[in-house]
Amino acid sequence: MKRRSFIKKSGVAGLTISIWPQLALPSQVEYSILELMGKADIELYGKDINLRMEAHDAFVAMKKAAAVDGIDIKVISSYRNFERQEIIWERKYIQYTEEDNMTPLAAIDKIIQYSTIPGTSRHHWGTDLDIVDGNKKVEGDVLVPEKFGEGGPYADFKQWMDANANTFDFYMVYTDDPKRRGFKYEPWHYSYAPLSVPMLTAFRGKNILQLLGKEDFMGSDHFTTGFINTYIRDNILDINTELL
Repeated sequence: MKRRSFIKKSGVAGLTISIWPQLALPSQVEYSILELMGKADIELYGKDINLRMEAHDAFVAMKKAAAVDGIDIKVISSYRNFERQEIIWERKYIQYTEEDNMTPLAAIDKIIQYSTIPGTSRHHWGTDLDIVDGNKKVEGDVLVPEKFGEGGPYADFKQWMDANANTFDFYMVYTDDPKRRGFKYEPWHYSYAPLSVPMLTAFRGKNILQLLGKEDFMGSDHFTTGFINTYIRDNILDINTELL
């Protein structure tokens, strides 16, 4: 695949400061770029949960509380490494470009409505997960916003999470705020804030443009400096403000 040249032309030396101001991390918290990009082995806990220990323990407590109210919080997806995200990305890229005959740029725009560029997913951190109510029998794709709305099979689950999730330090990442840009509304995606907030702080201190310039997966040769800048601003940073 043709390597990109935009990295060499973009003057990236000052990009980290201009896009993502450096923020001080607590001295005891250090996250390597490899673990932030899903390229390092991290210790995960819980059968079919796969979160860092602190996030796992908080999730188990939340799951037990929900069970009392008749809600069975079921994990659909949690930790994903770089390779898994790359598979998801390339599967969609092939579908949109080869099966649906979309142009590469149109395909990329469609992919990033719900899926992240490999290396930039919050699912790489072991802090985020997609969840539904396992008590409900739902046909087809369960991760559909309408199924969480009024009259939908997950309406009670959504109502319970709205009332209780923050008590356990879990916050919806991609809200339905009409002013929010980037990824579309995901009422199933929650993040454990005590860990994910400092991890995002660490991630935003890296030069993401330069890091992505070293990757080579389907469609990445169509990334431009402007596209990555917008992606950082809209998709990575325009999230629930409780997680910034």
